[in-house]
Amino acid sequence: MTTVTAGDLPIGPGHPPRIVGVLNVSERSPYDPSVHTDPASAADHAADLAAAGADVIDIGLESANRRYETLSAAEECERLEVALGVVDRVDADVAFSIETRYAEVAAAALDGGFDMVNDICGFADPEMAPVCRERDAPVVTMAGPDDLDRPGVVEAIDWASERSPAWAEQADHVDRTVAALERDPLTEQTIVDPAFGRWSDAQTLDQDRALLARLGELRALDRPILVSLHRKSFLRELCDRSTEDALPVSLAATALAVARGADMIRTHDVQATADAATVGAAFAAAPAQAPGRDVRERLVRSVDAAERECRRVGADPVSAPEMVARTIELDVDASARERLAAAAPSAGVTVAAGSDGTLLSGSPAAFQRLADRVDAPAGLASDLAWIADTLATPTDRPESVVSIE
Repeated sequence: MTTVTAGDLPIGPGHPPRIVGVLNVSERSPYDPSVHTDPASAADHAADLAAAGADVIDIGLESANRRYETLSAAEECERLEVALGVVDRVDADVAFSIETRYAEVAAAALDGGFDMVNDICGFADPEMAPVCRERDAPVVTMAGPDDLDRPGVVEAIDWASERSPAWAEQADHVDRTVAALERDPLTEQTIVDPAFGRWSDAQTLDQDRALLARLGELRALDRPILVSLHRKSFLRELCDRSTEDALPVSLAATALAVARGADMIRTHDVQATADAATVGAAFAAAPAQAPGRDVRERLVRSVDAAERECRRVGADPVSAPEMVARTIELDVDASARERLAAAAPSAGVTVAAGSDGTLLSGSPAAFQRLADRVDAPAGLASDLAWIADTLATPTDRPESVVSIE
């Protein structure tokens, strides 16, 4: 997994989750406490964010909210003076990030003292990647189409042409999000952002929830992951909270996101978010890695994730259905247990039969072979085929248990 460095700040696996405090110099920001258009006030707020525990301060020159018209690069450059003034005024051990969709603005910011770029349009400006690569600057790329006016709208990509009509038909929002990030010209210092939020009318709250549940699948991109969950509608609706009362749900989601692989959390509430991220990191499932050896575990929980890992290393994804081991429980009689035990070894399924139940463990492909081979009543064979199909499908509950009675 790639580690990137912003200034002197390492970001990625093996390092604490990094907290990105938000400062907006645009009056159109949807969250008023982060808005500071006066240079002195903006610098004071940045200093407060650093004192609260921010590792990075992300300065936005305009609102990315789709309700507003997009500023031009020239208009952003006019506002950049305030942002550059913040960098000059603030004496704190933090990295500074400029949020922009334009390479011209990114270049001016990096040359003026900024450490990294937050590109909300995912390299839609074809010069953005070269600008960041030439300066060896980290850049966050958000999933979306090659369109400077439509950040985050992964549904706008013509997936039938990009991949295939069959892929476009079966792919869900998480698949499309990962694919959108795969298609960008990622630099060695790229951080990926899966674009939580209602970036279009087509994006649903359930899609955001599935994205959070399956966030770990982005690890196949081999890049640090940034998430922006602050008071998002898909979290507020779960607990029927207003934006003002949504800090607790944001903190719960932060802990989950870090436990599932997020390396950076963008937030307006720095101190509380830092605490939530620390809790998430303490309970994260860390992949095994041999010290001093080039050996490391990949956390793969679905066939789709296995296919991405295969593509990452240049392997044929045909082996993916054999790479995901899952355990299920069956409530069957003694005769069925004997038949399962007889057929399981040749199918590649492990059976553990006890007085109170039967456990089966194997890959989706192994369960399908067992369904085809076992000499069992039609109902049991059908259950096994259903299990194989279910385990091959990504789940919105990464730690789910399949139990058949």
